[in-house]
Amino acid sequence: MANLDWSQCDAVESVPGKVSGAWVLKGTRMPVQTVFANLEAGMSVQEITEAFDGVKREEVEAAIEFVVRSLDKEPTYAA
Repeated sequence: MANLDWSQCDAVESVPGKVSGAWVLKGTRMPVQTVFANLEAGMSVQEITEAFDGVKREEVEAAIEFVVRSLDKEPTYAA
């Protein structure tokens, strides 16, 4: 699967020097990768927002929706 262009997701940001420039939920230090790792481990969105200070349900859902929308696009193949 191709890498997602997280710059197109309004709920996340990448700031040099903040969590090593990783994509994080905007206004937090919560890496997007950690959100999906916790979902994969069986946590619910509510459990994630309760376990991590400052993480809002809307931000987590926006990141998930961004991934879902990206899967709706036609794949592009290298020539």
